[in-house]
Amino acid sequence: MAESDPGLKRRRPGRQTAERQKAQRWGHVSEYLAALYLLAKGYRVLAIRYRTRLGEIDLIVRKGDLVAFVEVKARIGEQEAIDAVGYATQKRIRAASDIWLSKRKDAAGLSLRYDVIAVLPGRLPRHFVNAF
Repeated sequence: MAESDPGLKRRRPGRQTAERQKAQRWGHVSEYLAALYLLAKGYRVLAIRYRTRLGEIDLIVRKGDLVAFVEVKARIGEQEAIDAVGYATQKRIRAASDIWLSKRKDAAGLSLRYDVIAVLPGRLPRHFVNAF
């Protein structure tokens, strides 16, 4: 296609498509649903969308001396949600969790876990403990 082709759609830098914005909103809603679900299970939410220079952790929750770093995936099915947390995502979450832990004075006394929560349409979220 030539650049002068009127059918060619160009995106402006910094602009998001309506579809991408909708997906982002659903992702944020899913994170809050997952946080509420974990609250009901007795966890205390320490952070939602914790950002570092190395990546982001969707949820950081605590129950006693256990801290869970949680990746939330909104998908049609459980398997799709689990499959969406690939090696690169796992590596990013672990790196970000190292930064979070480095800022905690009580880090040595904490047990760590990496979980996945699948937010599925019309169902309660599904919590996969120690997923990676």
